[in-house]
Amino acid sequence: MVRIGYTMMTEQSGPRELVDDVVGAERAGFDFSVISDHSFPWLDSQGHAPYAWSVLGAAARATDRIPLMTYVTCPSVRYHPAVVAQKAATVQLLSGGRFRLGLGSGENLNEHVVGAGWPAAHVRLEMLEEAVGIIRALFDGGLVSHHGPHFDVENARLWDLPDEPPPLGIAVSGDRSCAIAGRYADLLVAVEPDRRLVAAFGEHGGAGKPCVGQLPVCYDPDREAAVARAHDQFRWALGGWEVNAELPGTAAFAAATRHTRPADVAAAIPCGADVDAVVEAVRSYADAGFTEVALVQIGGDHQKPFLDWAAAELLPALHGL
Repeated sequence: MVRIGYTMMTEQSGPRELVDDVVGAERAGFDFSVISDHSFPWLDSQGHAPYAWSVLGAAARATDRIPLMTYVTCPSVRYHPAVVAQKAATVQLLSGGRFRLGLGSGENLNEHVVGAGWPAAHVRLEMLEEAVGIIRALFDGGLVSHHGPHFDVENARLWDLPDEPPPLGIAVSGDRSCAIAGRYADLLVAVEPDRRLVAAFGEHGGAGKPCVGQLPVCYDPDREAAVARAHDQFRWALGGWEVNAELPGTAAFAAATRHTRPADVAAAIPCGADVDAVVEAVRSYADAGFTEVALVQIGGDHQKPFLDWAAAELLPALHGL
């Protein structure tokens, strides 16, 4: 059975609302939750970007059951990996062992804010691999010093370390990232139902490990309103990650998507109140070998109706997959 998750999307809601929404997701019966880790929204119309780690701390104490996960954190430009390790260990303690640390090579949209430049894709993957090694070493306990091509660590230690460190997920989009994930990750993270990613992850050591996907949906009883909202706030998602990882800000995403039509968005994202459309979209992940799928309800002000619909109609149908 595919586990169904709920996404706290920091780009479209403020911090208090995100915590309230994940409490509602737990009550509705979602199996797990994830949170984006952004310093910018994709488009101005989304309008938010609170600090994900503060939200996670609050969510850990406001919920009782639902697992939490970053989807995903870049541990190499905006954050130093030693700082990420400390944050993750603390959230694992606050949540009573319900946290998973999702990591990725990042997007220029978020990482540019520290003024360190935006490395080429192959360098970003080198940085990610080195960062994961540092994080795992700190999770093992004791003092850690490291002097590598991208990072220095001097006598670091996690003084508050959970008995079980957070499992590590690594976001993938191609062969190189799948190889890194297969070697180092406890789970795979992806945003497209591509069976080749699952297969490559397995070939490099990830066979039998969880594979987590993500699916945007736009619930609304009025399908035309749902399509309009999805086009307004989520048309960026049709650009593909080779493009999305490089663009530096909301103006660039607006320009890159100026020719994207509402019909294009409606063809890619389930819109309206059709349970079967969401079931089929989730099934595409299941058929590709994914074991978990986190749903994103588009529109920060439209979470409660979505959660009510999910509890009454959507989750019973999805849990039958």
